[in-house]
Amino acid sequence: MDILFLTPQPIYQDRGSPIAVDLVLRALSERKELVDAVTYHEGKDITYENISIHRTLNIPFIRNIKAGFSWKKMICDFFMIFKIIPLLLKKRYQLVHAVEEAVFFALIIKWLFKVPYIYDMDSSLAQQMTEQFLWLWPLSPILNFFEGLAVKNAKVVIPVCDALANDIEKYKPEKVVVLQDISLLNEAPADYRIDIKKQLGTNNLMLMYVGNLQTYQGIDMLLESFALALKNFKQTDLVIIGGVEDDIHKYKQMSKELGIEKNVYFLGPKPVEHLAVYLSQADILVSPRTKGRNTPMKVYSYLHSGKPLLATDMPTHTQILDNKVAMLAAPSPQAYAEKMVELLADQNLRTTLGKAGEQLIEDQYSYNAFRKKLNQLFDWLKVEIDDHGPTSGPVSYTSTTSTP
Repeated sequence: MDILFLTPQPIYQDRGSPIAVDLVLRALSERKELVDAVTYHEGKDITYENISIHRTLNIPFIRNIKAGFSWKKMICDFFMIFKIIPLLLKKRYQLVHAVEEAVFFALIIKWLFKVPYIYDMDSSLAQQMTEQFLWLWPLSPILNFFEGLAVKNAKVVIPVCDALANDIEKYKPEKVVVLQDISLLNEAPADYRIDIKKQLGTNNLMLMYVGNLQTYQGIDMLLESFALALKNFKQTDLVIIGGVEDDIHKYKQMSKELGIEKNVYFLGPKPVEHLAVYLSQADILVSPRTKGRNTPMKVYSYLHSGKPLLATDMPTHTQILDNKVAMLAAPSPQAYAEKMVELLADQNLRTTLGKAGEQLIEDQYSYNAFRKKLNQLFDWLKVEIDDHGPTSGPVSYTSTTSTP
């Protein structure tokens, strides 16, 4: 099957959406599908069998493209058009696989070329924009209208979690297949060893956060909570891995203002292949996210590490977590600090939660489980497309939500 894959991210980078895209491309490559992937100019080159990567124009002043809506993304999205059009004119595709906002390109392609599309939905774009820019709230009905248009016209919508699947039911999609993220932990490279506590010169208990430092991740609340917890457990450190320079500077300054700078360490971004090495040295892993509906990708690796997880008691976490596999706390500094102290004080509880979380991942969220579900979806799509064909005219949709 010839697939046009539209991914408005820097491919490849060690963060959320690019990692998820990498998993899908890897699985499609293993299926021997023929894929033309259009992506941004920024990112590390990666090679897949049967997959061609087409990058947008390399614009010198656009670098370090962050997650979430931004003027940099808008410019890069615009320049994707100049890669998409020549590909459409040169080749007849059976399917478009569109990630996040690229779905609106896919919608236009469907109208003009009668090619069905998949909407790979990592988050609600309407919700993401209004949470990031509060002044957009009056425009919510318009944003929701366009999101609904993209959902209703998709052959299949692939939300990353159950909460998103529930949110889009009101749009009456033809078919919904939830495809959760998975753990990214592999065996640590034999040639990479690091002793974090020795490097930092500390023997304290260690809390660890890994991921970007965008506001929705709850880093402000995490630092405020840690400041409160330190009053009870002074022999505790917080290690933060990830983030771009501006965000790291911002939160270093906040740590100083809270008087906790001697116990908070910012290590910057680290390669995904080294993730197991870092997680293995933590005593407690934290996911303080305060906004959004999709489950943070980091949570799957956190659990797989066998270390106890402290997460906010919100749908973004509770759609896969409960109190048997993680410590859940209300998303406020005081509540989060109280649960933090409870975990710090009880080694047996930490061990019990860590083992339960690891077992959950091994049972339900492995790459094999991910690939099996994706294969079932594309096997179904092959039959559907062979029956109808991309040039047979508009598809007559029925409103059903199912898993192939």
